[in-house]
Amino acid sequence: MSTILVLPGDGIGKEVCEQAVNVLAWFNDTYQLNLKIESDLVGGAAFDAYGVPLRDETMQAAHNAKAILLGAVGGPQYDNVERDKRPEAALLALRKELDLFANLRPAIVFDPLVDASSLKPEIIKGLDILILRELTAGVYFGLPRGISTLDDGSRTAVDSCTYSEFEISRIADVAFDLARKRQKRVHSVEKANVMETGVLWRDVVSERQQKIATDIDLQHMLADNCSMQLLKHPHQFDVILTDNLFGDMLSDTAAMLTGSLGMLPSASLSGKNAEGKQAAMYEPVHGSAPDIAGQNKANPLATILSLSMMMRYSLDRIDLADNLDKAVNDILNDGLRTFDTATEKDSPSSCSEVGQAVIDKLKNNKE
Repeated sequence: MSTILVLPGDGIGKEVCEQAVNVLAWFNDTYQLNLKIESDLVGGAAFDAYGVPLRDETMQAAHNAKAILLGAVGGPQYDNVERDKRPEAALLALRKELDLFANLRPAIVFDPLVDASSLKPEIIKGLDILILRELTAGVYFGLPRGISTLDDGSRTAVDSCTYSEFEISRIADVAFDLARKRQKRVHSVEKANVMETGVLWRDVVSERQQKIATDIDLQHMLADNCSMQLLKHPHQFDVILTDNLFGDMLSDTAAMLTGSLGMLPSASLSGKNAEGKQAAMYEPVHGSAPDIAGQNKANPLATILSLSMMMRYSLDRIDLADNLDKAVNDILNDGLRTFDTATEKDSPSSCSEVGQAVIDKLKNNKE
């Protein structure tokens, strides 16, 4: 029996995870997946209960799990908490401890939601981009970092961006492997014009392409230009390979191509160990959205689509992942809209209604 660890977290994380777990439970019962679903506190919820955002016991459960489903962490009430005890510290710790270095963030425009984007339909129709973000190095983890007071009483802050050749080469290898299953096209994105880490990134990615991926079309692009090109001509991209900081920003830009952050799933994967075990965490790209938390207005589809990625990458059930993707597309084709994707003429469905609609569609499609 494999264990799926559910960490709902804070804000709407609890609501969207509840709907995804309902879908997972339906698959577990219907297809006898032999999964054990466990849950625990993380982020602000854990801090409120235990004084830390991530307990050692929770980290051990994460190590033991087949995969993790995470909702969202954070909230304004934690802004003045010590940095190492803020909700986001739990997320960074899970990524680092489990070595979840490869973050896959697909940005897919569903045909029924073309009008939900702020861009013209002819620019984004049929869009399917995969952003691959390096997740365990770069400026979010580099040392030294901190805020200090100078002799004159003024303050100075430093954040260090560091990357090793190993860290770059392994994420590049993942990018080429993913591209090989798609359109064989990779845009490697950095700031080699002003950052030494960008220079190394460009060199190492080029070297790996020449060594193991001459069948892949590799292009280099500066991060600021990439941000502009995503809005100007997004169809030029297939796989975007980039670092931790730029991946964070560019994936949010890509989100608006699709119409809403509420539609973007993600998968964070480690490499495989000697026994073939691979750590994995799946989560929506959106945050905890405290302004709508508890109102049943959240869009659970990003979390449900993250569940689809779990079936694809961790459970090796591509058939069920395809079924779930189809169910989501079908309910959108039927006219279902969430509060974040609805237009003035739409009557939006609640978080729980959307979750139930997905299950109903799965049942109907199975019959």
